[in-house]
Amino acid sequence: MTKYILRRFVSYLILTAIATVFAYVAASSFFYPRKRYLGLNPPIPEESVDALLSSYGVNDKDPVLLRTWWWLERIVTEPLSEKLGRDLSNTPVITEIFSRAGVSLRLLLLGAILAALLGVALGVWGAVRQYKASDQIISYASFILISTPTFVGGVILQILATNFNQAVGKQVIRFTGAYTPGISGFWPNVWDQFVHLLLPTIALVLFGAAGYSRYQRAVMLDVLGSDFIRTARAKGATRNNALIKHGVRVALIPMSTYFAYNFGTLVAGSAFLEIVFSWEGMGKYGIVAVQQSDVNALAGTVCFTAVLLLISSTLSEILYAALDPRVRV
Repeated sequence: MTKYILRRFVSYLILTAIATVFAYVAASSFFYPRKRYLGLNPPIPEESVDALLSSYGVNDKDPVLLRTWWWLERIVTEPLSEKLGRDLSNTPVITEIFSRAGVSLRLLLLGAILAALLGVALGVWGAVRQYKASDQIISYASFILISTPTFVGGVILQILATNFNQAVGKQVIRFTGAYTPGISGFWPNVWDQFVHLLLPTIALVLFGAAGYSRYQRAVMLDVLGSDFIRTARAKGATRNNALIKHGVRVALIPMSTYFAYNFGTLVAGSAFLEIVFSWEGMGKYGIVAVQQSDVNALAGTVCFTAVLLLISSTLSEILYAALDPRVRV
């Protein structure tokens, strides 16, 4: 099992490096960071713009492959804070990642775990009670959520929270930013951050659980008709024991792989939620990088996302090996 996990981890690590390099090459090919300095009054001399862009390693007058080589060379030779270069605001990309990662992970980790647990539970429930009223309600709600853009769900939650605050005559639910400035004390800060985390987490959990539930329901329906379920019942196992001990365990095997790939969808969804709820996280950093044609910032964002997918994929492989004894042989 250890060799299997290590082999898969190395494969994912190589894919992470390839994805980051490809993002840098693509951004360098299609972005035009020079436009940031055009049309200013008074105008900046072209020589000064060239020197500034060259200091960032994003001068479009240099060949893309040469810029990529310089970027890779900087990763190997420069200290940690300068390995991914600087963004167009002259801030080290690594520094921005470290300062923003905690904001994004606070939302991503909680949302991913709760979405997976809720989605699996609803999927199993829907399969066991196929075509019953509860299954129909879960199915229709899932389809509605899957077809709704994430940022639309965030705006709807904001409207509902605003109406709730107006109804109670007090701002109970706060949803602008990750925290309220000026609050002192440990427990007041904990409560304030919880309140700010509430709405974006609900949005991420609902949209994530919708996809999980549909996939888990389909897998569970296949398992319910399997021979080993009937064999377990024939040997005297109760229906619930057969479903939980044998059915759910087998149905979770493909879910472990689906979780790793669906985590990328959660990352994308959280990026739009960070914009809607004004969170200064990595998602917003990446969207601003695209808007400003910031090559180094986008490469850093892709690297951060790829590392998260690396970790989630490795965890899914560990879960897969734990659920399927054939992998450990």
